[in-house]
Amino acid sequence: MSRKLIIGSSGQIGTELVIELRKIHGSDNIIAADIRKPIDEVLFGGPFEEINVLDKARIKEVILKYKIDEVYILAALLSATAEKKPDLAWKLNMEGLFNVLDLAKEKVINKIFWPSSIAVFGPSTPNRNTPQQTIMEPTTVYGISKLAGERWCEYYYNKFGIDVRSIRYPGLISYKSLPGGGTTDYAIEIFHHAIKHKNYVCFLEKNMGLPMMYMDDAIRATIELMNADVSKISVRCSYNISGLSFSPFEIAEQIKKVIPEFDVSYNPDFRNEIAKSWPSQINDQVARKDWRWKPNVDLEQMTEIMLKQLKVVLV
Repeated sequence: MSRKLIIGSSGQIGTELVIELRKIHGSDNIIAADIRKPIDEVLFGGPFEEINVLDKARIKEVILKYKIDEVYILAALLSATAEKKPDLAWKLNMEGLFNVLDLAKEKVINKIFWPSSIAVFGPSTPNRNTPQQTIMEPTTVYGISKLAGERWCEYYYNKFGIDVRSIRYPGLISYKSLPGGGTTDYAIEIFHHAIKHKNYVCFLEKNMGLPMMYMDDAIRATIELMNADVSKISVRCSYNISGLSFSPFEIAEQIKKVIPEFDVSYNPDFRNEIAKSWPSQINDQVARKDWRWKPNVDLEQMTEIMLKQLKVVLV
């Protein structure tokens, strides 16, 4: 049985990916790792190791200890936080990737998953139906680091044969974890505020449409990509995937169907400028063709799930 190391297991994606992979492969075969302790379900549900993704020697030590085959590099500084700490964002997002790529080059591991983002696109990118290959001129530190990472992943595949796979995640929505410092965080915050306060001040414009995805779809996409036969993988930078596309106004209207008294106002801040540079809808036909990707959850279903589950968690 292949053993997998999830670096960044305390984050929004890492938490749910560890839980799902342990269901599939068994708790002992999925090693969670982070610089901070995860939730109890992850911490006590299987092996956990403290790892700083910038410490290559420590990563290698854990890989050899558990005889790891696959590494998922989820440790990163996200878009809004990265704008406040650009030096740290570049160092963390790039050096962490290089540490794991180089371990693969040294034949210490066999396969890598590294997440990219819609942040690789920019204001010159076609806004709707954004294709797999297009103009990419990101205007944020996060986007620049992700675009550079994509090029390095493809380079390591072409030069050294490293089996590295990647997805350009849209904004991710989940009731199981808190926002992690991204520009699309409003789509999680809005549900929390709807239940607790019945009002929300959104930091994006009301009609700012962005690509989004329910977390269960994102986790499934990640696992399906990593399980796909190597002969099916035609993209070695990062795959476009699409789930939902909506604006703050549209999601608010869905919430009001369940909570009629919910009130939303808008006070755009610096994150609105970041959102303006991103596409509103993604074309993911290459992923659908290569490894049969298809989202399961639409906006109405996601709203129903989020409100139902958060009422249990928050009330």
